[in-house]
Amino acid sequence: MYPVVKFCLLYTICIVQYFIFNLHIFFVCRRYLEKMTHWFHRNPLKATAPVSFNYYGVITGPPASKICNDLRSSRARLLELFTDLSCNPEMMKNAADLYFSLLQGFINSSDESTQESKLRYIQNFKWTDTLQGQVPSAQQDAVFELISMGFNVALWYTKYASRLAGKENITEDEAKDVHRSLKIAAGIFKHLKESHIPKLITPAEKGRDLEARLIDAYVIQCQAEAQEVTIARAIELKHAPGLIAALAYETANFYQKADHTLSSLEPAYSAKWRKYLHLKMCFYTAYAYCYHGQTLLASDKCGEAIRSLQEAEKFYAKAEALCKEYGETKGPGPTVKPSGHLFFRKLGNLVKNTLEKCQRENGFIYFQKIPAEAPQLELKANYGLVEPVPFEFPPASTQWTPETLAAFDLTKRPKDDSAKPKPEEDVKPVKEPDIKPQKDTGCYLS
Repeated sequence: MYPVVKFCLLYTICIVQYFIFNLHIFFVCRRYLEKMTHWFHRNPLKATAPVSFNYYGVITGPPASKICNDLRSSRARLLELFTDLSCNPEMMKNAADLYFSLLQGFINSSDESTQESKLRYIQNFKWTDTLQGQVPSAQQDAVFELISMGFNVALWYTKYASRLAGKENITEDEAKDVHRSLKIAAGIFKHLKESHIPKLITPAEKGRDLEARLIDAYVIQCQAEAQEVTIARAIELKHAPGLIAALAYETANFYQKADHTLSSLEPAYSAKWRKYLHLKMCFYTAYAYCYHGQTLLASDKCGEAIRSLQEAEKFYAKAEALCKEYGETKGPGPTVKPSGHLFFRKLGNLVKNTLEKCQRENGFIYFQKIPAEAPQLELKANYGLVEPVPFEFPPASTQWTPETLAAFDLTKRPKDDSAKPKPEEDVKPVKEPDIKPQKDTGCYLS
């Protein structure tokens, strides 16, 4: 009997160990799933056709040949970094500065004059849009390339911030990186709109990335998301409820403004983005009413506090409903899940608990009438408001000298260069590393 008992005991131990192991895997997966429940909506990166910078006959000397080789390699490197998960802001800045400094010679004259470069219109560039699928726009203009690549750099900063914000147990330094990356992105978008898009010979088409409405929406969204970091920090450090309410109100207004900016765009490609902006507006309005209610209670205005908390409850319910609508709306970009995020769920509990507390206090102490109308939120934050970080493209590379420019002889361009029809270059979509949790296990790491 002893061998049988021993076998049964070992078998039981194996079963228990197997169960414990699977339980551990379950909790690890659940933790990563929570980590990967993204909070920020992101539209896709712009895709572009390859550019060889080969100008046979035009290049008449080694300096011109070298600069074209450097342009080709630095452009390819920058495009690779957009989807490289190991890329950080320093790497991105160095790669972007290198390419832009080389590209400047195709835009501005190498002498001290304000004249444009003779090379500005030598190359055709083709880029897709973040909203309108894979239908590319093309312009034979180096300024178009500068703007389009700059746009993608700004998008990268927003995606980097989103990825970093999705980390588990994010540190204070990482939170600062999220905050700064969003402000840098806002600064880039703003600079493109104000200083470079007006220089395009061919104006931006309606509904395309370089149109004012879309650029404005990107700037405002970046500011709003950076302020979300400020709000989270203020809550963590237990700042005055009045300050938190004011910041939340300002952030809700940012989201409302961004949504309004997109209101005249075609719903087929803007509806999903707008749902996200609308749900964030409702969410932060709920935050504002919740913390405003705490301020009112501290001032012994319990009846008004209850009404403010009721309004918070209403806006939180709206945000929950919009999360579902957002998930069901088709459009560009992966679907994020704000309602599954801990920060979202915490507000629901906070509103519920604070409202119950106010109702108890009113029943025992204050006996105040609850107003029919919700209090007007006329809150102004004096601290924590986000402004874009000023941005400038780097100056032209030191490789660009009058001699280098002279080594490009446009009179030697093949005469039939424009006459021969060229095959259309396909623009392949960018394969992005922003990953949704997988349905089977949820153990997919970004």
